[in-house]
Amino acid sequence: MSEAVIVAAVRTPLGRRGKALAGIHPVDLGAHVLNAVIARAGVEPEAVDDVMMGCVSQVGEQSWNVGRNAVLAAGWPFEVPATTVDRQCGSSQQTLHMAAAAVESGQAKMVVAAGVESMSRVPMGSSAGSSEGPDGWPYGPSVRRRFAAEPHVNIGVPVPFNQGISAELVAQKYGIDRPRMDAFALSSHQKAQAARSSGAFAAEIAPVGEVHHDEGIRADATLEALAGLKPAFTEDGMVTAGTSSQISDGASAVLVTTEEHARALGLRPIAKFKAATVVGSDPVIMLDGPIAATKQLLEKAKVSIGDVDTYEVNEAFASIPLAWMDAVGADEAKLNPRGGAIALGHPLGASGARLATTMLHHMQAGGAQLGLQTMCEGGGMANACLLELL
Repeated sequence: MSEAVIVAAVRTPLGRRGKALAGIHPVDLGAHVLNAVIARAGVEPEAVDDVMMGCVSQVGEQSWNVGRNAVLAAGWPFEVPATTVDRQCGSSQQTLHMAAAAVESGQAKMVVAAGVESMSRVPMGSSAGSSEGPDGWPYGPSVRRRFAAEPHVNIGVPVPFNQGISAELVAQKYGIDRPRMDAFALSSHQKAQAARSSGAFAAEIAPVGEVHHDEGIRADATLEALAGLKPAFTEDGMVTAGTSSQISDGASAVLVTTEEHARALGLRPIAKFKAATVVGSDPVIMLDGPIAATKQLLEKAKVSIGDVDTYEVNEAFASIPLAWMDAVGADEAKLNPRGGAIALGHPLGASGARLATTMLHHMQAGGAQLGLQTMCEGGGMANACLLELL
């Protein structure tokens, strides 16, 4: 079986909610990265066999197969198909896994794995409907009955599962305290600011009009300011807005093929797709799935965490990468070297391919040979994959 390789990866700058990218339809944001990624690779759209686009809130402007609409908006031939994938926060990491599987199995020669989310135009929770109905839609009566006896499920929240509550539960379970989360959030901004100032992000970003930079980075963030924030989800909790990922707009895309096909087209691959896994986890605590996914991935790839040179662990909340790091024995110096979603933002459906793009460009810049990416996901799931620089 052929091995999958990545030949290009790109993302938009990430816009803050209601700011620079809020005026752009998500279909056009998706189209922007589709054209940018093939331009980076130097291929025509006709060379693409399929487009897989992650998106979480698939309603309104992001409904009716936003991936297909992005292909049409990009001006690509009608013959290029597309699908839209929802694995919650890991949606576009899932498209990367699917794209790799498609080319390795011979079902396609070249696939774009992408993601988009305009959280300004389609607010988070738009697809959840009302929780006040008799069935608690979208969970339904059976799901609500199954988890009704679980502790913390309905503490001040209108649905059975709330990620903010889950972030608190992760902190409690793994012994992560407030000062450590605040310090981690500060480091995210500091690393992101350093990357922006040095120009490290320039190679991975396809500017949108006059928007060249991520809007969420706070160069003036301080530990004192973070420590002064009130708990965001429970009155006596530890998780604050400052230790949570930012609500953002953005899109990302990764071009996947095989080494043989890349050679035939005269393309130079960036990295090899070494291994991947996806797991389910307790949907109440929800967000510690990356721990099990990472352990399964390392076993599958027959490597240790010490063999990995860089890690991208999505900063949905500060407690998640901290718990992950402690549980798998990872080196904090290798974790999210360009900052993460706390500083950059977390446009849900775009974040998986965004993490891959950032990690790949860090690896290309001489930062690492072997990179690991993992993400927690709504409903209690997690993806993880391993990439090797070529």
